[in-house]
Amino acid sequence: MRRVLSLLALLAAGICGLGVNGASIAAESPAVVSANDTATLVTDRDSIGPDQSLRVGLRLQLKPGWHTYWINPGDAGDTPTLDVTAQGGATGKTSDIHWPMPVRLSEGGLMSYAYVGDVLLPASLTLKGTGGTTLHAHAEWLVCAEVCIPESGDFSLTLPASSGPAPEGAQAGLFQAADAKMPIPSPFKAHVSAEGILTLEGRGLSSTAVSEAWFLPEEGGLIDQVAPQPLNVGKDELSLHLKFLKTAHRDAPLKGLVVLKDEAGQESPIQISAEQTVGPTKVEDAAAAPAPTSADAVPTGAGWLRVMLFAFVGGLILNLMPCVFPVLAMKALSLAKMGGVGRRVQLQSALFYTLGVTGAFAVLGLLMIGLRLAGSSAGWGFQFQSAGFVVGVCWLLFGMALNLLGVFEISAGRLGQLHPHGAGHAGDMMTGLLAVIVATPCTAPFMGVAIAGALGGPAVMGLMVFLSMGLGLAAPYVLVASVPGLASRMPKPGAWMGVLKQALAFPLLATCVWLLWVATIERGTNFVVVAGGGLVLLGFAAWIYGMGQHRAMREGGRGTVLFCRVVAVLCMAFCGGFLARSLAEPVSATATSPATSADNQIQSFSSEKLADLRAKGEPVFVDMTASWCITCMVNERVALDVDSVRKAFSARHVAYLKGDWTNRDAGISAYLKAHGRDGVPLYVYYPAHGSEVVLPQILTPGLVLGIIGH
Repeated sequence: MRRVLSLLALLAAGICGLGVNGASIAAESPAVVSANDTATLVTDRDSIGPDQSLRVGLRLQLKPGWHTYWINPGDAGDTPTLDVTAQGGATGKTSDIHWPMPVRLSEGGLMSYAYVGDVLLPASLTLKGTGGTTLHAHAEWLVCAEVCIPESGDFSLTLPASSGPAPEGAQAGLFQAADAKMPIPSPFKAHVSAEGILTLEGRGLSSTAVSEAWFLPEEGGLIDQVAPQPLNVGKDELSLHLKFLKTAHRDAPLKGLVVLKDEAGQESPIQISAEQTVGPTKVEDAAAAPAPTSADAVPTGAGWLRVMLFAFVGGLILNLMPCVFPVLAMKALSLAKMGGVGRRVQLQSALFYTLGVTGAFAVLGLLMIGLRLAGSSAGWGFQFQSAGFVVGVCWLLFGMALNLLGVFEISAGRLGQLHPHGAGHAGDMMTGLLAVIVATPCTAPFMGVAIAGALGGPAVMGLMVFLSMGLGLAAPYVLVASVPGLASRMPKPGAWMGVLKQALAFPLLATCVWLLWVATIERGTNFVVVAGGGLVLLGFAAWIYGMGQHRAMREGGRGTVLFCRVVAVLCMAFCGGFLARSLAEPVSATATSPATSADNQIQSFSSEKLADLRAKGEPVFVDMTASWCITCMVNERVALDVDSVRKAFSARHVAYLKGDWTNRDAGISAYLKAHGRDGVPLYVYYPAHGSEVVLPQILTPGLVLGIIGH
C-alpha cells in the first residue's frame, strides 16, 4: 500500500508538472533546463497560511541514464546544495536538505549513493511576519552518466497570503513521495565493534522480517563502500560486517542509514548512530589490530591515484604528438651525444631535463588552477589563444633554428647541448621548458580526464596531477639515460653531428610557419606584417651577433662584440615594442576561422543551434577544435575532411557543427566543461534517437563511419 501511494503521488506530480517550461504554475517555479535534466523549485502549499509553515524542495527530473547524489556521494560525486530565502511580508531561510533514501550504484570498483528519475530534495522553511512572500533560491548539483557535469540554477517563486489555513498545493504529492523514502529514527540499539561488526538489537528483528540489509555511511572515508556487507540475522538481532579503511577516524559514533528489506521486497531505511564498543580488541588498541589488506579496502586516494596514472600515461603519449616533435628534435641531438660521455653526465642531463619539464608543468598547473579559482574558464592550451604568446613562441623557435644553422653560437649547455663537465644543465632545463610550451596545443588520450580532475579537485592534488603529466613527458629520455647500455649504444659523436644539428633546424622553421598561420587567424591578415617583420629583425640581430662572435674569435676585438650585442638587443627591443603596440589595436575584421571543407555542410557551433537541431530529430556531429591544436588539424585532414566521411555525413543528413576555440569563446568553454574537458579536441555525435557518443581524441575514417552507423 505504501508503494502504491508513492506511485500515485509521483503520477499526480508528473501530471501537475506539465508545462514546467512556461510561467510559474501553482507552487512550482519556471524551470532551468539542460540536456540532462529539468530543475525547478517547488513548495507543498500554493499560499502562506497563518501558521507560517512551508516546505520547499529542489525537484530534478533526470533524463534516463543520469543520476545525482546523496549527502554522502560515495567514492565519487558531489553533494547537492539548496539555499532558499523568503522576502516580502513573510521572511525566512531554509534549513538543511532532508535526504530521502538513495540507491547504490557500483561501477568500476567504486560505489556511489545516488538518485535517479524524478527526484525531490526537500527542506523546511520557517517564516516570520505576515503576508505573502517571494522565494529566491540558488541550487548546485552534479549529474553523471558516462561523464559528470556540474549544474546550477537560480529560481524565483511568489506565494500569496491566505486568510485561512493554506491547503496542500499542487506539488504536495511530490513531498509525500519523498517522505515515503525518508529514514526514520532507529527503534533498535546500534553499536559497532573495532573490527567493523555493526549490530542492531531490538524486538522485531528476525530472519523472516529481514531478508537483506545494507549500511550507507553518512560520511565518506570510513568504510570500504563497495565491499560486501555479510548479514547475520538472529532473534531480535542482526549484524553487518563492515570493512573500515585504514585511514578512518573512529573516535565518533558511526552515523548513517541501515536499509532493511523484507521478503516482500519492501525497503525501510532507519537512521542510526552506532557507538563503538570494546570487543576482543580494545578501542584504545585498535591501531594494533590486524589491518585490512589492500584487497579488502579501497584507499581513499584510489580515485586520485587513477587520475595521476591517467596523467602520466597522457604525458607519455604526448611525446608522440606532432606538436612536440620540433623540440624533441633538439633532444635527439643530446641523445646522439650520449654515446661519447660518461654515465654520470647522462644521468645529470636526464635529471635536469626532467626538472625543466616538471617545473614548467607545475607553473602551468598553478596558473590554470589559480585562474579557475578566480572564476576564469581557462583550459588546456589557453595561452595559445593569445596572439602575443603565439608570436613570442614563433620568434623563440626561429632564434633556436638560426642557432642550429650556425648563424650565431650559444655556449654549450644553453640550449640543451651536452658537455662532458656538466655545463649543459641550464640547457637541459630549458629544453624541458620548451617541450612543455610547444606541447600545450596538443591533447593526448587520457589527458582530458586527468586535466578535468586536476582543475576540479583540491589545488594540492591538482598540482600532483600536473607533475605526473610532466613525469610522463620526461620518462622516455630518462629511460634512455638511466638504463645501463642504452646510452652507450648510441652512435659516437663525429662530423655527422654538424649535419644533424643543421637538419634539426627545419622542423623548428616549419613550426614557425604554423604559428604565423595561427596568429593570422587570431588577429587577421594584417598581423602577419608584425610577426613576419619581427622575424626579419630577429634574423638581422642573430646575423650581426654572429658576425661579432666570429670577428672576436679571429681578432679578439671586444669593442666589436659589444657593439654587435647592443645592436642585437635594440632589434629585439624594437620587436617587442612593435608587437605590444599591435596587440593593443582592435582585431582585424579579416580575422577568420580555419578553413573548412569545400562543401557547405559545416556550420558554426552554438548551443542554441545544437538544441534546435536535436529538437528536430536530426543527427548532429560536434567538432570542438582550434587552429593552434595540432591534434585537431591532423584529425581534420586524416579522418574528417575526406571523401568517404563527407559523403557519409551527406547521405545520413548529419549536421556538422564546428566550434572554433582559437580565440576565447565562452559558449565553447561551457560546452567543454559540461563534457568534463578542459581543452580541445572534443568530438561528440548525437544520433537522431539515443544518447550522445563522445569519440576518442585520435580519429580514423573507419572510427567516424562506425560511430555514425554508416
